[in-house]
Amino acid sequence: MSKLPGQFPFTRGIYADMYRRRLWTMRQYAGFGTAEESNKRYHFLLTQGITGLSVAFDLPTQMGMDSDHPLAAGEVGRVGVAIDSLADMQVLFEGIPLETVSTSMTINSTAAILLCLYTLVAESQGADRGKLSGTVQNDILKEYIARGTYIYPPRPAMRVITDLFAWAGQEMPEWNTISISGYHIREAGSSAVQEVAFTLANAVAYVEAALAAGLAIDDFAPRLSFFFNAHNNFLEEIAKYRAARRLYASLMRERFGAKSDRSCMLRFHAQTGGSTLTAQQPEVNVVRVALQAMAAVLGGTQSLHTNGQDEALSLPSEKSARVALRTQQVIGYESGIAAAPDPFGGSEYMEKLTDEIEAGARGYLARIDALGGTLAAIEKGYIQSEIQNSAYQYQRAVEEGRQIVVGVNKFQTDETESPKTFRLDPRLEQQQVERLRAVRASRSAQDSAAALKGLEAAARGTENLMPRILECCRTLVTVGEISDTLRSVFGEYRESF
Repeated sequence: MSKLPGQFPFTRGIYADMYRRRLWTMRQYAGFGTAEESNKRYHFLLTQGITGLSVAFDLPTQMGMDSDHPLAAGEVGRVGVAIDSLADMQVLFEGIPLETVSTSMTINSTAAILLCLYTLVAESQGADRGKLSGTVQNDILKEYIARGTYIYPPRPAMRVITDLFAWAGQEMPEWNTISISGYHIREAGSSAVQEVAFTLANAVAYVEAALAAGLAIDDFAPRLSFFFNAHNNFLEEIAKYRAARRLYASLMRERFGAKSDRSCMLRFHAQTGGSTLTAQQPEVNVVRVALQAMAAVLGGTQSLHTNGQDEALSLPSEKSARVALRTQQVIGYESGIAAAPDPFGGSEYMEKLTDEIEAGARGYLARIDALGGTLAAIEKGYIQSEIQNSAYQYQRAVEEGRQIVVGVNKFQTDETESPKTFRLDPRLEQQQVERLRAVRASRSAQDSAAALKGLEAAARGTENLMPRILECCRTLVTVGEISDTLRSVFGEYRESF
């Protein structure tokens, strides 16, 4: 049997007592429309018992475009909240004490900008920057692999990330500076083995970039965190988390020479699988989410988001968001599984599954190393093609009936009535555009121009970009304007394979 929970290589969990001391952080990923609308949802979720906020941003914000950009039309506030400037961020967190609430922000290409905005809002509340806790996803490599919301080419994008590492390490020591995401890799169609392998390959690339930038491994590694999918195969998912922890601990100690145990602990957030939800018989998604959440908890997650039953059809309604949260609360307070740090420890089958997943992931890491590392593997399209092949094989299995999806290819019903779903007010987009233009009209044009000029100069040199971005945000420069300034220096990425 593996070593005890809390002991290197942490196969059985990163803490000796796991949830007997404290339950995982219960987050609900939310954000839509304007900052006002999302702020109302956050206050609702806080009254329902969430213990951490998790912010979804709309596509224009993710892509570094302001809400009045021509390409933003029709997308403002659709898959997340629209944030154009400090004015929006202040409204988003109005009435929420940021020094006492842990916040996760799912943002990548513009992560540095959104973190600066968050910091300024906290400061306006009188909060100590050094006491802020939370996570910014900041994982650009998986955007090239699986998701597509990249802006700059990989190598300058990595500079922005390591600048954030260095700055936050000094200014925000309690903040997780990256959440290295396997979630989106799995959503794109990867297998469990590939999710572990490609996520840790990205982690290797980030660590190497940070070391090349002059950072010390035991200074930044304890603030690295991960984000995994919680998929349908219950036992395989539990084994996946165990294998990921063990392999990561080995990489950090043996490959990078980390001396601190905290540098070797894989801490992760889990979210139930969005791609597993079905539009057919959506109430059955409640069962899927419960099983996936149980797997994440039994696998040792540090925080968890549970999807709403209607998310294959629309943004979740308040009712479905509440049921999703109640699912976590029933697991935590009624199921009894939190009493044992690792209920599956010693299971021969679980140990076998764990070994198999780790071995498969090691094989992928060796092939990626042979290609010249993660960046080279991405640029050659290797990782992307492996995921695409896995997704194709799964879809073939569904279509041929070898993989059963309840309500889709077996146990169908003749139901024709569509369930009532959440609808976004179409007027919110115009309201957001009007506020953006009002912000531009209200600011000091001289101060904003000077801040952008300083940012451009820093981007052309080697200066850390974060203080310059922070100054831009303070002078009400917009997300799009900051991103455009960096585009003018770094260029934009276009796939060429």
